[in-house]
Amino acid sequence: MAGKFVLSFETIVENNREALTERLAEDVAARLKRSITERGRATLALSGGSTPGPFMIRLGTFKLDWRNVFVTLSDERWVPSGHPRSNQRLVKETLFLGQAGAATFVPLYQEGIDRHDAVAPLSERLTRDVLPLDVCVLGMGEDLHTASLFPGAKGLDRALDPSCPTPLMTLEPTTMNEPRMTMTASALFNARQIHLLITGESKEVALIKACETGDVLTAPIKAILDSPAPVTVWYAP
Repeated sequence: MAGKFVLSFETIVENNREALTERLAEDVAARLKRSITERGRATLALSGGSTPGPFMIRLGTFKLDWRNVFVTLSDERWVPSGHPRSNQRLVKETLFLGQAGAATFVPLYQEGIDRHDAVAPLSERLTRDVLPLDVCVLGMGEDLHTASLFPGAKGLDRALDPSCPTPLMTLEPTTMNEPRMTMTASALFNARQIHLLITGESKEVALIKACETGDVLTAPIKAILDSPAPVTVWYAP
């Protein structure tokens, strides 16, 4: 990966996904522990999808003062928490299986309310209990989206504006079935550490493509890579 383009971020490459999972889990656990020691609490945002599952399972086994950790999501599909495609359900079935089950979860979904009406109360709680993030672990799609910041989504330009007044927005990707609730740039850019977890050669090709473009509306991940937050890309074939 390194050498194919000029890197504006740190990269960590492992030969296999198991080694990558272990190393990332150790790093995140250490950062959370340090935050608890320094500030009495720690905050963590996670992403959905198939790639982060093993990492979340491993992270959940670390011995931390999880009672002082607040966990949320970078984005959520607007579906009930028991739905198979719910990111909240993924966290429950991975991270929270271990000692991390003692952590406090701050959802990005609210039952019985229109998603547009939910932006304000969900943003209020996110700001009160979670922001700024100590650690944010993001993924990336081959279409160069991250969180639910999808190319072509109506309102994407506002969501990527660092001065966006709200940490959450509801977006409806043109390529997906469900509407989404996603963190905006104003929330993500203030993270103390962003990790981008990608695996597979197709994702490497996509990352290179993102680094070569200057248009964040066609490559939203580029906004994250160029953000003021420290960014580390974690990759394995």
